[in-house]
Amino acid sequence: MQAFVIRRIAALVPTLFFASVIVFMVVRLIPGDVIDLMLSQDDGADKLDRAALERALGFDRPMAEQYLHWIGGVLLQGDFGLSLWRHTPVAEMLLARLPVTLELSLLALTVALAIAIPVGILSAVRQDSVADYVARSFSILMLAVPGFWIATVVVVFPAIWWGWSPEVKFTPFFESPLANLQQLIVPALIMGTSLSAVTIRMMRTTMLEVLRQEYVRTAWAKGLSERVVVTRHVLKNALIPVVTVIGLQATLLIGGSVIMEQIFVIPGMGLLLIEAVFDRDYPIVTGVFLVTGVAIVLINFLVDLSYGLLDPKVRLE
Repeated sequence: MQAFVIRRIAALVPTLFFASVIVFMVVRLIPGDVIDLMLSQDDGADKLDRAALERALGFDRPMAEQYLHWIGGVLLQGDFGLSLWRHTPVAEMLLARLPVTLELSLLALTVALAIAIPVGILSAVRQDSVADYVARSFSILMLAVPGFWIATVVVVFPAIWWGWSPEVKFTPFFESPLANLQQLIVPALIMGTSLSAVTIRMMRTTMLEVLRQEYVRTAWAKGLSERVVVTRHVLKNALIPVVTVIGLQATLLIGGSVIMEQIFVIPGMGLLLIEAVFDRDYPIVTGVFLVTGVAIVLINFLVDLSYGLLDPKVRLE
């Protein structure tokens, strides 16, 4: 197992390097220029002003030199630079917003798994029953209806019909856990329900495949109860493909949090990213994408480790 972990960690290094290069380069290809936005605030600005501003921000240097300066600060000092508009350290802004996004994503993932795993198991064990048809219809409905549309309906129609709207002022968890959960539970339920659709179908498919295996038939023939057969002999093997799907959904969780934070006015990294993109605030955009990329890589690393725990044969690969 130790060699398995070392191989997986070694594979993360080039992945994170190429991710940092892509993030740094791509954000500077966004149409529009922060220099133009800054100069547009001064009608008397001329070419000399632009050159001076580029020198002050470090944009006059070659792209490779800018990247080395940035990545060196990130690796050696944890310094993501200063916001071009707010003149605030980006690292402080990320540390303030990251827990909010993580809390929303974890709540949504908890909701998704709480729905998907038991419903998928029930759908497979009771194949072609009413429960199976209801579960399959629910998953298809959630695949067909976008989560952001449900969120918009939840925000708009209650406000029109009953005069209710989500709380705009965000309450941190440690300030008031109950008020914090009340604000996050609605977007988490919407995100989690949408994400559960794919997992339900995968859980049902893998459960049916494992249920048809010879060793499962042998367990039934021995007279073991349904609960014992499902929990001890079927579930563990059926979870391996499901874990893969859950790892892939990490990207959807992060992308979905951007939309949910915008709709419900939640001050997480998604809302910070949208504001930074509009302002062409490169250090913030780069910092958010880099942290997001690291999070996705780490999640997939944990998924790889779970393979080794669920199936010992994977450790030898």
